Amino acid sequence: MSGRPLKELLEDLAERKEAARRAGSPRSVERQHARGKMLARERIDYLLDDESFQETDMLARHRAEGVGLDDRPYTDGVVTGWGTVDGRKVFVFSQDFTVFGGALGEVFAEKIHKVMDLAASVGAPLIGLNDGAGARIQEGVVSLAGYGGIFRRNVACSGVIPQISVILGPCAGGAVYSPALTDFIFMVRETSHMFITGPDVVKTVTGEEVTLEELGGAMTHAGKSGVASFVAPDERACLDAVRELLSFLPANNLEVPPWFAPDDDPARRCPELVDLLPDGAATPYDMLEVVEVVVDDGHFVEYHPHWARSLVCGFARLDGHVVGVVANQPEVLGGVLDIESSEKGARFVRTCDAFNIPLITFVDVPGFLPGVGQEHGGIIRHGAKLLYAYSEATVPSIQVIIRKAYGGAYVVMGSKSVGADLAYAWPSAELAVMSPQGAVEIVHRRELAAAADPVARRAELVEEYAEREANPWVAAERGYLDDVIDPADTRVKLVAGLEMLRTKREERPPRKHGNVPL
Repeated sequence: MSGRPLKELLEDLAERKEAARRAGSPRSVERQHARGKMLARERIDYLLDDESFQETDMLARHRAEGVGLDDRPYTDGVVTGWGTVDGRKVFVFSQDFTVFGGALGEVFAEKIHKVMDLAASVGAPLIGLNDGAGARIQEGVVSLAGYGGIFRRNVACSGVIPQISVILGPCAGGAVYSPALTDFIFMVRETSHMFITGPDVVKTVTGEEVTLEELGGAMTHAGKSGVASFVAPDERACLDAVRELLSFLPANNLEVPPWFAPDDDPARRCPELVDLLPDGAATPYDMLEVVEVVVDDGHFVEYHPHWARSLVCGFARLDGHVVGVVANQPEVLGGVLDIESSEKGARFVRTCDAFNIPLITFVDVPGFLPGVGQEHGGIIRHGAKLLYAYSEATVPSIQVIIRKAYGGAYVVMGSKSVGADLAYAWPSAELAVMSPQGAVEIVHRRELAAAADPVARRAELVEEYAEREANPWVAAERGYLDDVIDPADTRVKLVAGLEMLRTKREERPPRKHGNVPL
């Protein structure tokens, strides 16, 4: 080798790298494109800024012998490296379904381990483009150990760097647990599938007949299981959405999210909010409209929009600064908190806290959802997750009570008593242990039973209770609210409050970690 001319060696290098770029066989490439799917390198090129990708381990090949893997293609089925998105550094791995079906072996895993370690050491987001058949059967336990190394790194990176999983094909068996450990999961309709066991195994074991899409498709995980954070109609739209999400996230937990000079006036008042709120206390309205009026340019990226819809979560900006928004949705079950919405909110609040994103909470909550199913399903434990998340958070937190704020649900929704730095209420706010109707039924039960006209007397008592208790004035007198504000001033108050809180520092007692009520 050393005796060969350098020009000849360079030609050999070029041939090897060209072979690595070719991916799988022409037939496998054709099949991939026929399914409407991009190749591993095409996905990276689309996701990252032009000419920014720097590949690692391009010439890596498996070293398994005597197990039916006679072909030793370069890359070993995964493309790894780093580049930029909007000029900001990110690390990426892209599984190549045209090489061994994207199945993970020893070298494949080592490449991912290396890029994960690099991302953690320099403090930059990690994006995994998943399109693979799981563990490489021919390499046996070596493949399983490779997955274990990935899982361990996912946990070590959790809350340190943003981790984003993009499911662009099959993701089955143990392979699903790496995405499950990351911060966000993107899926594509009709293309992405995630499941522990496939439809054939399900039928064999349980007798249930289910299609691939019904079992583990994008909308199943977006609307039923809550596994998928975001769903897109096609791969390009999915990768565009990943780029947009990155614009709201810091590079790591020691930095703040990127700031963009706003076009929207921070002093803009919002008089239209007055008309958005219905006169009837029980009349539904769309909380998304409230949020979009308040935030910069009406731009709101909703998190888990198809799951646990009685709670709205997502990212926006106020005066160019990123905020995480949590809000009850009166259009769905009156904005009630249940098992799923509590989990959704807790996960989102903890994500924002990990990455230095201030929290804005809009409250219109009638309470926790009653029922045998909820109680037996563990609403106490799941509701405590949201309570824990807010109580644990150290980022700036501002609560705005719009209408109903009843019982324990009021406390759980980022109230002053669990750590909100500022709490505001509109004059329409109702802070009470329960609704006026419920309170009257309990407190005046005997009086109503003896009344000559129970219906008329009940109406009188409800009105008296509402005037005396279900209002923001008692809470403001006690200091549980910092101010009762004109709805039109909501944006101005939030911008001013966040500016004041920008330098907030909060120290917590040293401990290994808390014990979340999982």
